[in-house]
Amino acid sequence: MRILVVEDEKALAGLVADRLRRDRYTVDISNDGEEGLDNALSGMYDLIILDIMLPKKDGIEILKELRKEDKEVKVIMLTAKAELEDRLLGFGSGANDYVPKPFHIDELAARVNAQLNIGKAVESVLEFGDLILDYRASRIRCKSNNEDVGINNKEFQLLEYLMSNPDRILSRELIYDRIWGMDSEAVSNNLEAYMSFVRKKLRLIDSHVSIKTIRNMGYRLEYEE
Repeated sequence: MRILVVEDEKALAGLVADRLRRDRYTVDISNDGEEGLDNALSGMYDLIILDIMLPKKDGIEILKELRKEDKEVKVIMLTAKAELEDRLLGFGSGANDYVPKPFHIDELAARVNAQLNIGKAVESVLEFGDLILDYRASRIRCKSNNEDVGINNKEFQLLEYLMSNPDRILSRELIYDRIWGMDSEAVSNNLEAYMSFVRKKLRLIDSHVSIKTIRNMGYRLEYEE
């Protein structure tokens, strides 16, 4: 899942993004209201963390314009304003939740998880062919022999994205954007390295699932019975 953090305090935005990435979210950051609105209206995000006090355009304006176009995306307001009238204004404009500063970073992460609890929180595993991806244990398991192995954060995100798009060719650009985020400074060989790591672990558990490289197009997950 993908989250947008619209916050002009760069250190705080980075802290929030780093914490949410630990929960395997893809996170992008905007540091002013105009850029934040443009990104929010892209339709790319499952949840937006939105500060009220922003340069160029404030959070309430962004929220109102966003709700004209997108009725579904979750929005958590993040602001130093804690008075009742400010919270009511935020909720009245379409916010799903409201977190006043200062806050504990783990509380914000818990609120994000609560807003996005449809899907991953209900489904503890994802399956494709003989392969099972276990969200809770961060492991993959082969159905036929019950062999399993642990996987790290980026390996998990990569395999989850491939398993969620069975038989679809995913371009390098799509994968980079989804896993590392649009502002990532990841070097070009990162993707190949993680593909190699995942392939080795699939072979380790003797799964019949494989990642195929489609020349000049991208990658696709395949299952051979």
